[in-house]
Amino acid sequence: MLLLALMVPVATVQAHEFDITVLGAAGGLEDGNLSAYLVREAGTSSGVLLDAGTVLNGIEKADAAHAFDGLDLGADPSASRSGVILHRVIKGYLLSHAHLDHVAGLVAISPEDPGKSVYALPSVLSVLQEDLFNHRVWPNLGDRGLKPAFGLLHYHDLTPGQTMPLSGTPLSVTAYPLSHGGVESTAFLLHSGQDALLYLGDTGPDAIEPGGHLAALWHEVAPLVRTGHLRGIIIECSYDNRRADKQLFGHLTPRWLLSELAALQALAGVSMTGFPVLVSHIKPLLDAGPTAQTRIRNDLDRDNRLGFHFTLARQGMTLRL
Repeated sequence: MLLLALMVPVATVQAHEFDITVLGAAGGLEDGNLSAYLVREAGTSSGVLLDAGTVLNGIEKADAAHAFDGLDLGADPSASRSGVILHRVIKGYLLSHAHLDHVAGLVAISPEDPGKSVYALPSVLSVLQEDLFNHRVWPNLGDRGLKPAFGLLHYHDLTPGQTMPLSGTPLSVTAYPLSHGGVESTAFLLHSGQDALLYLGDTGPDAIEPGGHLAALWHEVAPLVRTGHLRGIIIECSYDNRRADKQLFGHLTPRWLLSELAALQALAGVSMTGFPVLVSHIKPLLDAGPTAQTRIRNDLDRDNRLGFHFTLARQGMTLRL
């Protein structure tokens, strides 16, 4: 298993690390490789999927990269290896918003994935109930909404700022709202003991988006940075710096990503040199020339004066933070 250990200064207590397996990395276009991040407490076999644009194909790609070789999957002669991973490793779904590149995999796999919990803000679950699992786009496999509701998926409303345990795992989550071009998105702060991992769904910068949601989020997590208990951040960067602000549609470029991370460091009041940031949701380019990943990497490296440790997400990779 590819395992990248990124070291962060921590307080003198036992650190709880997180294993992150990228089931889907792209921010659109590339069906079969859309946003989906499996997070487990390090050393455990059960976790949750942060967004679910890709599920089964992501499991197969990650398994081919040996992401699950060290896990105790047990024995189930009635299921394929991918089926065992789906049912025994992924204990639930955290959905940041209901755009298709974040939920399509969940919808597609839902008939074969009974009993799973789906955690989201009420605005996100209402879209699932009314616009996806509505017997027109897809049968209602949830436990709410248009009758008959078959109840294969169990919805759990998250309240901003309140922590909820994640069933079947040692993790808990606190949700915070984000603004994504007029759509409510979500940041998830995953907790393991005193340590935490921050995942942001799609978001634009506060300078463009209304509500000051990123500033509020940074206020919440700055104390964790200060004490060394924030293990890392997964955050989007959809476009390179050539993209005009008026065409961001609720996303970040390297310039805006670095600006927002600088705001977090200012609130924390400590150096974040070497702090691990996993860059997600890069939108593939269809024009000739360097790839989106190359352009974004070059933009980040050129202007990364605060010394953040950036890793660009790719499907199948596993990191320990």
